[in-house]
Amino acid sequence: MQFSRRVRAIDVAEAIGPGLAKATLAAELAGRIVGADSYLPDEGTVDLRLLTRKDAESLGVMRHSAAHVMARAVLRLYEGVELAFGPTVENGFYYDFALEEPISEADFPKIEAEMARIIKENEPFERIEEPRDRAIQLCRDLGQQLKVEHIEQGLRDEQTVSFYRQGEFIDLCRGPHLPGPAAIGAFKLLSVAGAYWKGDASQRQLQRLYGTAWFSKQDLEGYLKRVEEAKRRDHRVLGKQLELFMIDPDVGSGLILWLPKGAMIRRELEGFIYQKLIEHGYQPVYTPVIGRVQLYQVSGHYPYYADSQFPPIDMADGDRYLLRPMNCPHHITIYRSKPRSYRDLPLRLAEFGTVHRFEQSGELSGMTRVRGFTQDDAHIFCTEEQMAAEFRGCLEMTQSVLATVGLHNYRVRLSFRDPHSDKYVGDPATWDRAEASLRQVCEGMELPNLEIEPGEAAFYGPKADFIVADCIGREWQLGTVQLDYNLPSAERFGLEYIGPDNQPHCPVMIHRAPFGSFERFIGMLIEHFAGAFPLWLAPEQVRVLVVSQKFESYGLEVERQLRAAGLRATGDYRSEKIGAKIRDAQMEMIPYMLVVGGRETASRTVAVRERRRGDLGVMPLDQAIARFAQEIATKALPDPGDSRN
Repeated sequence: MQFSRRVRAIDVAEAIGPGLAKATLAAELAGRIVGADSYLPDEGTVDLRLLTRKDAESLGVMRHSAAHVMARAVLRLYEGVELAFGPTVENGFYYDFALEEPISEADFPKIEAEMARIIKENEPFERIEEPRDRAIQLCRDLGQQLKVEHIEQGLRDEQTVSFYRQGEFIDLCRGPHLPGPAAIGAFKLLSVAGAYWKGDASQRQLQRLYGTAWFSKQDLEGYLKRVEEAKRRDHRVLGKQLELFMIDPDVGSGLILWLPKGAMIRRELEGFIYQKLIEHGYQPVYTPVIGRVQLYQVSGHYPYYADSQFPPIDMADGDRYLLRPMNCPHHITIYRSKPRSYRDLPLRLAEFGTVHRFEQSGELSGMTRVRGFTQDDAHIFCTEEQMAAEFRGCLEMTQSVLATVGLHNYRVRLSFRDPHSDKYVGDPATWDRAEASLRQVCEGMELPNLEIEPGEAAFYGPKADFIVADCIGREWQLGTVQLDYNLPSAERFGLEYIGPDNQPHCPVMIHRAPFGSFERFIGMLIEHFAGAFPLWLAPEQVRVLVVSQKFESYGLEVERQLRAAGLRATGDYRSEKIGAKIRDAQMEMIPYMLVVGGRETASRTVAVRERRRGDLGVMPLDQAIARFAQEIATKALPDPGDSRN
């Protein structure tokens, strides 16, 4: 299609047909999302894609417009409102406001009603561009001092800035937006929280209003159901109810205290991964959780990540120490502790290594974002020729680990460097070689949903990250395998091995952690299984329930035999009715209950109940134990989507 005049994206849609013009919400121009009213280049061929509600990119544009509608509604309802920022986030949007009157959830209906009126009015979103001086004056005239500050400081290098007008509402914004708000099919305000201007705790405190928006009421209802299900599975709530872990302010924010039941789950996972390590020729090591600052200066972790590390510890003798943010410098030190030959390679060193990072308090979240965590970490030192097989082996181990716990829905992201960023260390040619090698290995494995994302690499090398979806579709970044030509290099640690030519060579290094960290992995599993772990992982596997206290003697005998068989078993010998005991065991997510009464005592049997399926019948105790042992040996999995308690 050709035009002899300057045209907008919407003009192209109208030239194709009125139906498409009406459906067009935005456009993709040369890979960039723009508004439908954006002008195309004056000449040349243009790569243009018109976006309708069928395109995923339109959802973000619509939610950005919904944020403006919400801000306009708040300005109509409250006096003296100053606007901060209103971006989109996963599944929704928020806007930060400075206003004297606090907003509460009780105010949501009136704000939603005003939003509905604005949407019904369907006044268009109009883009306005102004020179910075006029833009500053416009914001002053509107009483929007936060916007004035942002133009003067955050946009100091911009000569022209853009606004969007909708009726009486004008907001500093780069867009894009919908042609009009009528395409906002269904929306709901979700929550209100505190925030700081530009995330700085020393700045003004603001109110952050969260919402979500969808193209249809059905999509909104489906999302709200998923939100409720996510609340039911929240590992922070279940962790407290099931006594798995705790966080105490006297110990410190983001520092996990593993309670006995949670520690048992972790111990089972440690044993599981340890067995795989031995099978694959890894050698276990232990290293300190602290080291001299010089070690991390050589590695590049300090000062590159200084803002996310605990401050150095200054000693009286002048030495400075750092709580380690990574385990790799310690394993490198072990490698170079003696001369190595090509016959020693690959050398695979593994450790359940605890590291510490000073995450910002606003980013902490239960077990999934913490300040101290333990990685199922390992580092492989190998020759260039061995690298492909070793990297593939790490990917396959991660796949095996995920499959064992029933996590089959995942994608693999190849995280490469951004060539325009200065955060990466090493020679660009080395990076190119590493990325090409990693791509070749991964493409040869036909990994699911393989994608490449520039800018997400570790500072020392590219990596393959496993992005795992749980049973209700939420994504978590878990296992990772990283390829590293930089830390072993002469510019860093100068690692060597003597090759078959009797000459020194630099090894290749692979970092890998199938779980990622025990804290994050177990936090994710708590939510995936809604606290109802499979038998092999359950902290308490079997509970003996006596119908009345007169059968306690046989109940204790059953409990002893279960423990002798290696099962984690307890008994409930209270004077409560059996129904109450069953209900309590169900609520505590105990996989199996063995009910003992007069008939079972006389016949030396047990009545077996499974938490989800109920009564499985009466059977000899040794038969029940054999059943449990088989389920544990095969690591059988329940259906994580089963919501029954």
